[in-house]
Amino acid sequence: MINRIADNQLRLLRADDVAEILNISLALAYRLMQLGEIRCVRIGTAVRVRPEDLDAYIQDNLSEPDY
Repeated sequence: MINRIADNQLRLLRADDVAEILNISLALAYRLMQLGEIRCVRIGTAVRVRPEDLDAYIQDNLSEPDY
């Protein structure tokens, strides 16, 4: 899932990207970022998510099958 713009440049995800990837509302994406559930990078007033941090959130929240 890691998005690269050029050879060594990592594309940071915006809240709307996170919401789209997780299929959740934009408000919930912001809330998860605000609560620290999804690690984020703050650049001035902008908030971005590294793709590997979103991957980690997804892996940490995988549920076990109920067999």
